[in-house]
Amino acid sequence: MHHHAGTVVGDRRCRFELAARADSVARARRLARHHLSSWSIGDDTCETAALVISELVTNAVVHTVSEQIVCELRDDSDARTLRIVVRDEGCADGTPSPHPSRAGDDDHGRGLLLVSAVSKAWGAQEADGGLGLVVWAELAREGGPGCV
Repeated sequence: MHHHAGTVVGDRRCRFELAARADSVARARRLARHHLSSWSIGDDTCETAALVISELVTNAVVHTVSEQIVCELRDDSDARTLRIVVRDEGCADGTPSPHPSRAGDDDHGRGLLLVSAVSKAWGAQEADGGLGLVVWAELAREGGPGCV
């Protein structure tokens, strides 16, 4: 597991890599909940983040040829936004997926419609170097008990 050192309170981040396997979805949820609870993120935001990371990691496992998936959580308390980022290693045919305009096509699309419904914003773009896809979602950040 990798952590960014030297973060400031206004912008906390954590990053973790997972094998692209079905059992990594539950692990991604657990890791996200662990980090977010340590950041005093409210329960509602934690649950929504767990749902979103489940959908994004599931899509990367099912719809790409990835061996590794990289997840990143970014807490911008100044903007009151939690950003979830999932990067995969791409599809066999080189076609980027998912695409927001195709969000209703299949089961994969229904997951993205759910992500869209619970997020302030979301999107997808090619990863640096064109290998893989970066899918992100931003959630409204709610403070939890003890949060200042």
